[in-house]
Amino acid sequence: MKAVATRKQTGPRNAKSKRPPVRFELAGVTAGTVTLAGTFNGWDVNATPLKEQFPGHWVVELPLAPGVYEYLLVVDGAWRMDPQAVETAPNPFGGLNAVRRLA
Repeated sequence: MKAVATRKQTGPRNAKSKRPPVRFELAGVTAGTVTLAGTFNGWDVNATPLKEQFPGHWVVELPLAPGVYEYLLVVDGAWRMDPQAVETAPNPFGGLNAVRRLA
């Protein structure tokens, strides 16, 4: 997963621009379910499931606006840090959240 993603707006100012989705991936994990919970979905563990592309490789793409988002992965009900996150922020439970910055 990339911690920083940039997007360039093209076309007329009044035209609706299509933003490319932001990709979240988790590789090398055998699990029954993997979901994504964060500030973009109210930390709802059921709102954003990842799909297993092939054994052990989980993916989801989200249409996120520019901003700073904190998140964690939920693997078979257990909260986990994104192993590819390059930025973190402390959470109120004494742990860390992954941070994704989008420009």
